[in-house]
Amino acid sequence: MTISTRCTRDGRDAPDRRPVPRQRCAPPVAQDPVVHDSVVQDSVPQDNVGSVPTTDAVLTDQLALEIARLGMVGESSDVGTLHRVTELAARAVPGTAGASSVRWALPAPGERPDPLASAASHPDLAEAVDRQLARGSGPLFDVVGHGRPVGSDDILAETRWPEAMADLLRRGVRCFTTSPHLNKPVMVTLTLYGVAPHALAPGQQALAALIAAQGTAAVSNSLQYGQVHRTAVQLQEAVESRAIVDQAKGILMHSLGCDAEQAFAEMRRISQTRHVKLTALAQRIVGDQGLL
Repeated sequence: MTISTRCTRDGRDAPDRRPVPRQRCAPPVAQDPVVHDSVVQDSVPQDNVGSVPTTDAVLTDQLALEIARLGMVGESSDVGTLHRVTELAARAVPGTAGASSVRWALPAPGERPDPLASAASHPDLAEAVDRQLARGSGPLFDVVGHGRPVGSDDILAETRWPEAMADLLRRGVRCFTTSPHLNKPVMVTLTLYGVAPHALAPGQQALAALIAAQGTAAVSNSLQYGQVHRTAVQLQEAVESRAIVDQAKGILMHSLGCDAEQAFAEMRRISQTRHVKLTALAQRIVGDQGLL
């Protein structure tokens, strides 16, 4: 630091004690606060996230309509209904490359489950299912026997059901899940297949369960529809048979000069002795072919 001097009256130098003007400091420049990248990511909307594929199941209006239509009785074939269930599950559940479903007869305690019908979204999967059903053992039978879902996130690391797992690996399957769905007296199992390990996330099972439950109801409705249709046909045949028998009785009453009870007794006697159905005999009488 340098101190200036000035002369006094006696000629000696004295330090100059006049105040030295102070140097003004510039005001501090305002700086933007440091923000970490994590804060920015949390606070700024990430518009580009939507372009990243997601595996979450989304129930769209169209999908909801298709699931609702599963429960409609449009056919009496349970196989046709199972095919619609597998096709929809394979297409709608994220991560699913294929699906299969089997309808089972409810087993008695201690008895082996009995498969009644099956369907698959792909021929290779249908072959794998048929081989397992023919063996009578595998994950399908465990699911029906215990009433609980089973599956494997990576078939290569799976030690259960070696034959069934080998069949799936040969067909390019790396993971699967099978779940049971009961709508008495109908039980249906739905199996989803993935071509990569861990492709079937647990969050996707809700949509699969919804499809399977609706499909099981559809199979039950189809069976009831078939039973009602058969009953209606039988009733119609009974009405037609009664009408032709009454007509034949009238012809006999006129030709034999007897009453209705006697005419029917004669028809029944001929039916039993000639081993001919009563309806067939009545048709011969009405057709003017005689009493045999």
